[in-house]
Amino acid sequence: MKQSEYQKYFKDKKITVMGLGLLGRGIQVTEFLAQQGARLTVTDTKTKKELAPSLARLKKYKNIRYVLGKHNLKDFENVDMVVKAGGVPLDSVYIKHAKRQGIEIAMDASLFARIAQGVRIVGVTGTRGKSMTTSAIYHMLKGNEKKLKAKVYVGGNLRGMATLPLLKKVEEGDIVVLELDSWQCQGFGDEKLSPHISVFTSFMEDHMNYYGSINRTTPTAMKVYFADKANIFRYQKRGETLIIRPGMQKYIKAKDIKASLIVARKENLKDIKLQVIGEHQIENLACAFEVGKILGLSTKDIKKSLMTFKGLEGRMELLGEVKGVKIYNDNNATTPEATSAGLKTCSIKSQKSKVQSKFIILIAGGNDKNIPLKGLSQAIKKYTKRVYFLPGTGTHRYLDEGYFQNNVLLVRDLKEAVTLAIREAKKGDTILFSPAFSSFGQYTNEYQRNDEFVKIITQLALKR
Repeated sequence: MKQSEYQKYFKDKKITVMGLGLLGRGIQVTEFLAQQGARLTVTDTKTKKELAPSLARLKKYKNIRYVLGKHNLKDFENVDMVVKAGGVPLDSVYIKHAKRQGIEIAMDASLFARIAQGVRIVGVTGTRGKSMTTSAIYHMLKGNEKKLKAKVYVGGNLRGMATLPLLKKVEEGDIVVLELDSWQCQGFGDEKLSPHISVFTSFMEDHMNYYGSINRTTPTAMKVYFADKANIFRYQKRGETLIIRPGMQKYIKAKDIKASLIVARKENLKDIKLQVIGEHQIENLACAFEVGKILGLSTKDIKKSLMTFKGLEGRMELLGEVKGVKIYNDNNATTPEATSAGLKTCSIKSQKSKVQSKFIILIAGGNDKNIPLKGLSQAIKKYTKRVYFLPGTGTHRYLDEGYFQNNVLLVRDLKEAVTLAIREAKKGDTILFSPAFSSFGQYTNEYQRNDEFVKIITQLALKR
């Protein structure tokens, strides 16, 4: 896209950026806007000390004013635009105030989609599976750029990745693959936009601590949560496509949408050897298969690409095997249902190798999302021989609701959990790190938790 086009759009605009953060997305968006000559106010409830790494990167930009440790209503008036981060409360008084002033509210990915005319967008959402599916699609398309006759980019909710700066790279006809969480889908709803090709992998309870904060009953909260997610297809037109995994058929019917509806089938991949494990992951790659077909790739090229896709960090990732003990990192399993799926996947593999099903040593625990825990308790009882629970409000609710079992032990931190798990594991066992809860409390975010687990495992097990 020509620099003159997007620079003209932002130059001299008064913009409030709500949420700088530490993950990189807020920093990149702020930096991009500063580079285009926007007059910025960056406001965040975190303090200057907490945001020190982010502030250091932005130090050279003189067109940024900071309001840290709080938000002020006056920063949400007399501006041209508010760019908000994900997770801003549904009932935010600051966003409501800005809307009353007639101020435009925007988000990173959806603002990009509005401005980047002529770029083909593939959007992926789902409670679970969106990162894996997004990455598989990107891997497949990137490896076939010559056949697609287009450059392929990736953005959205992936780690440390902002979308708006892609305006500096994309040209008409290029393809951008976006992972979209419910908050980013919320932004697409505000813009009344949907991607040209949309993928909806799964829908289950998550973020009830967010959606339940204003809608107290779970059914109502789930409706609001789904409404945000549904923006990924709500504004699609005829000639565009929505791809879903089979389990989504109970939520989405062809008669209710304008786009073409495709149900991905794992049978399309039955004759190839994939490097990812788990039935749900094969369904995710089946969604990628359908995206490739829509964009004109041959079945041969699609299958060849998916066979070389190695999966993702923190999603049933095999870190290594030590003395016959497999160690899996499933850090991004932040819901009870995701951890239950991970336990089932490990169990299926153990059954194929004729090992008894109760061979898994699970490391779990963290902060609560207000999601029912009965299914997790049943999976723990069925598949594990030992569970080490990390501290957190979710862990305490699990125990307070009476799900305590004799094989469950509370530990102080991740290092103690890993040390005990390695000490206890026998040949044929599996150590599975699959938290079932959010990272907040002990960690700044889930990526910090992931990195610490990998570091501890490397030091205590893989270097031996």
